Amino acid sequence: MMDAFLDRGSLPLDQRQWAALDETVVNTARRSLVGRRFIPVYGPLGAGTQAVPLADVAGAEPGVADLTGETDSGTIHTSGARFIPLPLVHKDFQIPWRNVAATEQGLPLDMAPAAAAAAFAARREDELIFHGDAALGLDGLLTVDGRETLPLGDWSEVGSAFEGVSRAIAHLGERGFFGPYALAVSPTLYANMHGVHERTGVLEIRNVEELTTAGVFRSPVIPADRALVVSVGAQNMDLAIGQDIVVGALGPENMNLRLRVLESLALRIKRPGAVVTLEPA
Repeated sequence: MMDAFLDRGSLPLDQRQWAALDETVVNTARRSLVGRRFIPVYGPLGAGTQAVPLADVAGAEPGVADLTGETDSGTIHTSGARFIPLPLVHKDFQIPWRNVAATEQGLPLDMAPAAAAAAFAARREDELIFHGDAALGLDGLLTVDGRETLPLGDWSEVGSAFEGVSRAIAHLGERGFFGPYALAVSPTLYANMHGVHERTGVLEIRNVEELTTAGVFRSPVIPADRALVVSVGAQNMDLAIGQDIVVGALGPENMNLRLRVLESLALRIKRPGAVVTLEPA
């Protein structure tokens, strides 16, 4: 069924060449993507899935211990269910017909256009995850209402990053959002965390990593003066995948081959309080 809508038979590429394209696109995307590294995936649900339900998780009171099992512990339930769309993320690329003809002389097919398209699609995915899309009605980790916001501090000073992340984790723990925790930052702040503590000779990022056991990640889509700490878990958020990243054919044009890297997905934030953004005061 997937081959039908991808229309791969419309282009003069053999199975080996399609396999090389798939491998290039998937590997490039895997190296580029950041959000998927710490957000649980829900799916794939299928290319035809156009929307998914999103409901708030409520009733998250502590569990109880008794001798009879009759103490009311409260019930975790969902409320305010609504449907959010799974938008298509895509980037087109072209393979010149002469490159395809050259493969008949034993030359490998140039994968640079496919790799570039995959990298751009991956960046767009992370933009949706971190910033959302107001026009599509999608929230992002940096924009969702209900997230907590704390002062960033000056991370150019060694120790400030550890202090800021510690505050965020303590804030989450006090509100019932327990670990593991992940930290996502801009490349600028990531570089700042590589200062050395004078007394210990240890890079600051090593101390931060001990707090954020789900990982420390950097992404160019995060503004230079922003960081976020997330309580990781499907109870808090997940990434709903309809069609995972794949290559489809758009058909020949002026003898050249036109193709598309595409996927469909949406971030579902079920408990916005599981996110703390660190921002300038």
